[in-house]
Amino acid sequence: MSASKSSSDNARNVLMDKIVSLCKRRGFVFQSSEIYGGLNGCWDYGPLGAELKKNLKDYWWRRMVRDRDDVVGMDGAILQNRSVWQASGHEKTFSDPLVDCKETKARFRADQIFYTPAIIGGDSHGYVSITESPSMEEEAQQKIRKIQKKGGIKGEIAPLDLKPLTEATAEERAQIPSPNATEPGTLTEPRQFNLMFKTYVGPVEDDKNVTYLRPETAQAIFVQFKNVLETSRVKPPFGIAQIGKAFRNEINPRNFTFRSREFEQMEIEYFCRPEDGMRLLDEWLETRLKFYEEIGIPRDKLHILDVPEKERAHYSKGTYDIEYEFPFGVQELEGVAYRTDYDLTKHQEHSGKPLEYFDPNTKEKFIPHVVEPSAGVDRTVLALICQAFDEETVTNDKGKEETRTVLRFAPRMAPIKCGVFPLLKNKPELVAKAREVQEMLRVHMNVFYDEGGAVGRRYRRQDEIGTPFCVTIDFDTLGENGDETKDTVTVRERDAMTQERIAIKDLLGYLLERIS
Repeated sequence: MSASKSSSDNARNVLMDKIVSLCKRRGFVFQSSEIYGGLNGCWDYGPLGAELKKNLKDYWWRRMVRDRDDVVGMDGAILQNRSVWQASGHEKTFSDPLVDCKETKARFRADQIFYTPAIIGGDSHGYVSITESPSMEEEAQQKIRKIQKKGGIKGEIAPLDLKPLTEATAEERAQIPSPNATEPGTLTEPRQFNLMFKTYVGPVEDDKNVTYLRPETAQAIFVQFKNVLETSRVKPPFGIAQIGKAFRNEINPRNFTFRSREFEQMEIEYFCRPEDGMRLLDEWLETRLKFYEEIGIPRDKLHILDVPEKERAHYSKGTYDIEYEFPFGVQELEGVAYRTDYDLTKHQEHSGKPLEYFDPNTKEKFIPHVVEPSAGVDRTVLALICQAFDEETVTNDKGKEETRTVLRFAPRMAPIKCGVFPLLKNKPELVAKAREVQEMLRVHMNVFYDEGGAVGRRYRRQDEIGTPFCVTIDFDTLGENGDETKDTVTVRERDAMTQERIAIKDLLGYLLERIS
């Protein structure tokens, strides 16, 4: 592996470690059940994380539902009748291929281990495997260059033909090394592993009472389609939106909160005429890209993957994955999929209940087709934190250089909008005025009052949690240094660290204009 490649990988790992450490230290994210050793793939959001998550969900709901005339909301139950999951195909097919390493006892998804023949001395004597994604081609090439050097081969190698382990023959699998194993051939034959959490409804644990924690929020929308259609007086094209928890028994949770066993989705099922599906797919893609820009994720950090037909769900006529450049690689934030009429058709067949829409203009019945923008709440929260995280060298009040850690959240996403500080905590008149300002603002935004330590330190604490504005009440506020500054405060902006004198009577309007 080249020195530059190794340095780049190390830098990304260090960056991710810093982000994870900040999330714990400042109360964004904690390991679930931490005092008992934790539970892999499950996370708890602390005070700041809960606020950030709520801001994201509230803004999504505002932009996707309340600002539109063609989308309504619902909140479906986590537990559904077992027949829902049988009709949707989840009970039989919602699974991942699982392999075990007999040496290390580690488990992997077989479709996330990729292999390629390792060329040694001109002959194929074995295989090199990489994990996670075929986009890691450069890493695999570096591995093979090491093998070439051992075999005395010099020069460039041809582009790799990477294949998932699920395509390997038994003979090939015997030569493919498991990650971190010392010998090849330790991987078991892939077997299907259902990702749904099974549970029982009622006191008797038998087959009649089996159901599952929902693996996606979409099915509740499909089975309530007719009820929403009739009670909301909507007609295609229209959407039903939902934010809610989903559960998947992931084989290998990883990358902090990115892939978890319990997670939240923000999802819309947009019902339309069949001939409009592909057009609406592209329109929804653009709508969702604009949303990410509005919450502070620039378009140049997003990647659009037009998913090839062979990699799409069998019912999809088109799918876009919106991906983000995380420190651990480019990964999916959201899928925008054209699901055709598959879901409503299946539920109509299994339930025996009509799910068509009668168009009074054309006098025809049809089962609506569906375009689905489905985003991960937890993944987007993580993207917001990764995008916001920054470190810079600044000079402190004593003239010494120090590192300033700052989360540059878009103000509308920031967990705390404004910090309020009295200059000194032992001056009752300053404290009283600061509390007045706090009370005035807290009705309209989340405000944090802090009187501990030097003002510079208080600024740094707010920088590290992403607070866009800090308001300091000083002796000028009280008019002790001249009437021209009485009833004014110092407003300090997070990113540029500039300070501006604002009249208290204008303060609320000043802040609301900048955080909305």
